[in-house]
Amino acid sequence: MARLIPAAERIVRARKLIQQAREYPIPQGGLGKSDLSYVANVKDLLRQARDMVKFISMTPSATAEMKEEVRNILAEIERADEEILR
Repeated sequence: MARLIPAAERIVRARKLIQQAREYPIPQGGLGKSDLSYVANVKDLLRQARDMVKFISMTPSATAEMKEEVRNILAEIERADEEILR
């Protein structure tokens, strides 16, 4: 059975995944940011971050501050997607 990860830990992990996506190395040769494997890996990291926090705001134990933090992380994921891949 999978171990339950507390919401606070999920938020920390999501931020780490976003940072990993930002630091993912751009391929030097060929297509650069248009390389499909680069795009797929960055999008996968951002998807993992989104999946990590998307249900936190629906839990009854989530505080208003935690819900606001989730909204901020989801907005940060969208900004990171735009900044990294565009």
